[in-house]
Amino acid sequence: MSTRAADKPTPAKRILVVDDEPQILRALRVVLRDAGFEVVPAETGVDALDRAAVRPPHAAIVDLMLPDMDGVEVARSLREWSEMPIIVLSAIGEEEQKVRALQAGADDYVTKPFGSRELVARLQAALRRGGRSGGQPRIVVGDLEIDLAARSVQRAGASIHLTPIEFDLLRVLACNRGRLMTHRALLTEVWGPGYADDVQTLRTHIARLRAKVEPEGQTPRCIVTDPGVGYRFSA
Repeated sequence: MSTRAADKPTPAKRILVVDDEPQILRALRVVLRDAGFEVVPAETGVDALDRAAVRPPHAAIVDLMLPDMDGVEVARSLREWSEMPIIVLSAIGEEEQKVRALQAGADDYVTKPFGSRELVARLQAALRRGGRSGGQPRIVVGDLEIDLAARSVQRAGASIHLTPIEFDLLRVLACNRGRLMTHRALLTEVWGPGYADDVQTLRTHIARLRAKVEPEGQTPRCIVTDPGVGYRFSA
């Protein structure tokens, strides 16, 4: 009797979890395991980077305060070679650290103390964003080419590396080119309803996106700001 490939279980997605507090690490392992994930635990930044290099995870959850190195540096190091979703864990009041983490390449943040259902939901949303594809066409504006199906971007034939969040921002703007997209509309479409008022997160990612897709040293001409309201993709 042969076993059909469709009958084989889908391998669990590996999640790198980095936190130096043993009780939190244990709790995250239980929560994520119960949600169907395989957990790769690490208590230090160096250990996390080593484990990620040996067996790349599908996503990472990184505490901002680690004993050996800044969690922001862990996020930045992971982002240098991977587009995996990265969620940072931060304490209440660490607003500047959150912004630094987003600028370093993190896709999302969860503030301690957090609910297990919220964390799992945000992780699943981040993984969906990173895995989206479809039969959508290419959008070409000048020398900028956006392949919506392949989730790739090129300028003048040179590939541009975007994180999943950055690509989704560009996708939403480009698919609505010429139309003003309010802060709330972009936040809801890309991050979800829970982020509808998080304008600082949007501004941080727009700045990073512009630095990658706009010609260096020129006034932004693709992603245009409507002060206090939102952004539009200029055709």
